[in-house]
Amino acid sequence: MLDVRRMRVLREVARRGSFSAAADALAYTQSAVSQQIAALEREAGTRLVERNARGVKLTDAGRALVAHTDVILARLADAEAELEAIAGLRGGRLRLASFPSAGATIMPEAIARFRARHPAVELTLELREPEPSVAQLRAGEVDLVLDITAGFRPPRDDGVERVHLVDDPMYVALPAGHPLARRRQLKLEDLAGEQWILGTTGSCPDASIFLHSCQLAGFEPDVTFNSDDYFAIQGFVAAGMGASFIPDLALISVRDDIVVRSLGTRPPLRVIWAATLKDSYASPARQAMVQILAEVGAEFAANRRALALAS
Repeated sequence: MLDVRRMRVLREVARRGSFSAAADALAYTQSAVSQQIAALEREAGTRLVERNARGVKLTDAGRALVAHTDVILARLADAEAELEAIAGLRGGRLRLASFPSAGATIMPEAIARFRARHPAVELTLELREPEPSVAQLRAGEVDLVLDITAGFRPPRDDGVERVHLVDDPMYVALPAGHPLARRRQLKLEDLAGEQWILGTTGSCPDASIFLHSCQLAGFEPDVTFNSDDYFAIQGFVAAGMGASFIPDLALISVRDDIVVRSLGTRPPLRVIWAATLKDSYASPARQAMVQILAEVGAEFAANRRALALAS
């Protein structure tokens, strides 16, 4: 019979690309990782990894076993969560992951409310971008993540169940001395000739939202710099290196040497979701947190509308 702990080691080797990196991630020695993989290969009756000068590569059998490992570990995590939750919300744990801008806005308020209502439940929070967070969700390493999709594209059916929390509009940030800085509202086509600072086209859809919006406005943007740190982006904008899209959730703190302008009544949107694994065990703690996140998201949207009417 295959040992689940050794399967976990194999998955880490696959993720990290070497025995030494897997050993660091698991707090093992490299020889212990090597021994675990050798024992797993004996159990499987076939070679699972091949070593080469650049590290290790999974065989076809190794890739197949890692794919099953994610499912098995997710189901084991479900079983643990269900056993912990038999007593309802009087105990247990809830593991959360959030991207940074929601981790500074939505999550603190949601966690504070949850702890006030359910103080016996242990909460943990990791700050990661959506794509690696969803990968953790599939692997059973977290129970609930905050995910982002582009407003112009519905979420795909990917085995993840999503509950809508809030629409997060994108704004334009300009240097305070920019010729268009005095306008309260801009059209994107007004900025066709600008240089732009853009988030990297990685695990967050912000860059694709920006590029899609520019194409709809009839131009291809001149992107001169990339960063995924929105406060760093504010610094580059202030230094006159270009304009940038910045989502509302990332505007909790705004420098006084830039201006942030609306793109009208129908701006480009990020859509924020509470995401859980479809058909997994819905613990009372998880259900309670989804409900609280929906409350907090609705309040953010209501406060935004109130500020817009007041301005």
